[in-house]
Order: sequence, then structure tokens, then C-alpha cells
Amino acid sequence: MIVIKTPQEIEKMRVLGREAGHILSTLKKNTRSGMTTRQIDELAVIESEKIGANLSSFGYHGFPGHLCISVNETIIHGIPDRRKLKNGDLVSLDMLLDRDGMYVDTAITFTIGSPKKLQKKLMEVTREALNLGIKKAVSGNHVGDISFAIQLSVESNGFSVIREFVGHGVGKAIHEDPQIPNFGKSGFGHVLKPGMTLAIEPMVSAGTWNVKVLSDGWTANTADGSLSAHFEHTVLVTENEPEILTKRLTD
Repeated sequence: MIVIKTPQEIEKMRVLGREAGHILSTLKKNTRSGMTTRQIDELAVIESEKIGANLSSFGYHGFPGHLCISVNETIIHGIPDRRKLKNGDLVSLDMLLDRDGMYVDTAITFTIGSPKKLQKKLMEVTREALNLGIKKAVSGNHVGDISFAIQLSVESNGFSVIREFVGHGVGKAIHEDPQIPNFGKSGFGHVLKPGMTLAIEPMVSAGTWNVKVLSDGWTANTADGSLSAHFEHTVLVTENEPEILTKRLTD
């Protein structure tokens, strides 16, 4: 069921979204070579506690981390552990934050040290695909308009959109209708209405869109071992332009 948010609920998400963006920026700023992914997870806990919010991924269907931390060929759902990051690693942080019954969802990808040419292009293309998808999150448009914009942008740059995982509604629950694939046709799917809040999240591979889930039941890698990037914002559909609720000062 599509959930239209009240002005009071939207304001809660707006405040929480700004704080989520700040936390991700803080994590990126403080992540460096030699850190373990578990240390990043622990820092996220500290930052969320400062604002009285919860990291919603922890325990969700048994997930053991507070963040999803995915490195290099891992697309999403990477489990924080003792793995040490090194210069040249491509790192994606995916964070669900909740407080007072409202949720926001956001993700960022960056490199440890200076990005290599392929990494830089992959991040730029994924970020631009997200921005183009968000521009289509306009009242009266269809979900398929978002999906098509993302797919066209990614594939025209020689990369692949991951098809097994999709964006979704978010707000009063972690996952709400509608699902938002990163591929599709314009003019298809649910009609967008003011008050809808959407987690738009292109996941992009430098190689195949096929996925291999590891034996832990969570870690989802590209089937060919190619690099993957993931950017995500929680977006409010309004009567006018879409509003990014999890906007960051910088990616």
C-alpha cells in the first residue's frame, strides 16, 4: 500500500534526513586506510546515539551490522567485520536511520585515497543516474519514469544497472510500496503523488548486472567480480520539484 505522509511526518523525516546526511559525511571524512569496516560501523553507532536515533539495519531479518558496508565488488549488504581497508578500495556505506517511528535511507560510495580512472567514472555515472532519477520524482509521473532515466544514463555510459535489488518507498516503515527498479519503461508503474517518500538508489556495476550472494546469506557481489557503486537518497514528492531529504554537503 502506498503511504502518503502527513506534514508532521514529513517534517520528522526532513530533520532526520539532514542528520543522516551529516552522519554519512562524517563517516566518509573519518574513514582511512588501515581501519576495519567494523570500526566504521562502531563510529556510526556513536554518531547516531548523539542524535537519539537508531541504525535500523541492526537485527533487521537478522542482519548483524548497524550499516551495510560494501567494498569493491560487493554491491550491497556487506557485513562489517575485521577486514582492513586499504588505499584503492571502493567503499559503499548504506545507512537506515529511524527515530520517533520514521525512517530515512541513504547511501554513498567513495574511495580510500585517490580514485582510479574506472572508479571515478563509475561513481560519477552512478551519482548522475541518481540525480536524473530524482528529477523524475514529480507528481503525476510514473515510477517507470524514474527507472527509465536511471537505466538510460547508466547504460549509455557502458555500465550495468543491478536488477536483483531495487529502490522502494520509505518513511513509516523500512520498506514501503512502491518498488523502484533501476530499469524499466517510462509511463509504467505507480503514479507519483505529493506526500510520497521514496528511497531512490541506483546500484551500478562496471561489468555484469548478475549477482552472486555469498554463503553468509547477505553479501551480494557482482557475479564477475567487477566493481560496483551505490548512491541513494530519500526523496519527497511534492506539488513542485522533488525534495531531497537526505542531502549531503558533498558526496
